[in-house]
Order: sequence, then structure tokens, then C-alpha cells
Amino acid sequence: MDLIRKYFPDLTDSQFECFEMFDSLFRHWNAQINLISRKDIDHLYLHHILHSLAIARFISFNTGTRIMDFGTGGGFPGIPLAIMFPEVEFHLVDSTGKKIKAVRALVKALGIKNALAIQARAEDLDTRYDFITVRAVKEMGQVVEWCEGKIETVQRNDIGNGLLALKGGAVVQEMSPFPNGRIIEISDFFEEEYFKTKKLVHLPLPG
Repeated sequence: MDLIRKYFPDLTDSQFECFEMFDSLFRHWNAQINLISRKDIDHLYLHHILHSLAIARFISFNTGTRIMDFGTGGGFPGIPLAIMFPEVEFHLVDSTGKKIKAVRALVKALGIKNALAIQARAEDLDTRYDFITVRAVKEMGQVVEWCEGKIETVQRNDIGNGLLALKGGAVVQEMSPFPNGRIIEISDFFEEEYFKTKKLVHLPLPG
């Protein structure tokens, strides 16, 4: 929790309270469903919540922005971003029923009104969004293919509509087919050692 206060000191009391509640609620569900590695649960704020909020250091979404969190899993980065941006609409999408069950319960218990958990294959949805967020385990080419036809043409923000992907590994090589993409070092936002190899990719995509 201290990490959130360190980097986002201007949040409201209710937002801090929500992030604090997230810890115990997530541990409860993780014990039942294993949303993240049991070995990783003690690093929840660093490895998952703060990592998700790297997107919030890159862009402050304007009111009315619509975002799909693709393959949300345990609700990352969607839930932390929904807490951070209460005037932005989030669809938290995953095809795994038990994960969506947990995400729905977390959203309800935290009192988050601007996030909807949807069990579906993201590629089967026909809704359009300003941005699609993802913690990408697949290569960028595959993710871009899945996002095709899901980007809104109207621009509501200072950066182009498209994909915001939290990546590690060989992201530079993966981005070579996409010269219009931008790779941002998350270590520029957060000083902790964990983020030295972590990247944020912004890839504008056509509507």
C-alpha cells in the first residue's frame, strides 16, 4: 500500500481505501482459484497493482474513454485502472469462467461502478473501444490480430487510440513489424528493481 501512496499521493481517501481493501479480498479469492502464483501473493502491490498502474503514469484517460482489458485474468491491469479512473468505462474480458467469477466478486466488493466483467473470447466481441489493455504473454503480432476491428475511430485522448500492452522479454523484436509503436521503459516511472526489464507498449491501431 505504501507503494501506491509513494507514486500516487493525490488519490482520494476512497481510492486509497479501495486499494487497501483489494489486498485482503484478492488473497481470499486467490486461495480458492489461484489467480496468480501463490508464491507471488506477497508481492501483490509491486508485481501486479503498481505494474498495472504504469499505464496511469503514461496516460491520464479523459472522461468517457472506453477500455477493454483483454485477458484480464485476476483483474489486471483493469481493476487498478478502474479505481484510478472512475469516469472511464472498463470491460474486463476473459474466457475462463472461474476467473471472471472472481473478478465480478472483486468489482462488487470494492464498489467499483465503472467496470463490467465479461466472460467471452475477446476476439468474438463486436464492441469498439478507445484502448485495449493487456498484460501480454502472447507475441504482439497475435495480440494485434485479436484486436482487429475493435478500436474506435473517434479520438478522446491525447495519444492515438489502440493497444496498451505491459510487456517484458523480447518486446523490441516483437515490435519490429509495427514501426508506429512506442516502447516505454516502466523504470522511468518506478524506481524499484522489479521494473528494470518491464516495458509498456503503445501501439496506435486503425478503427
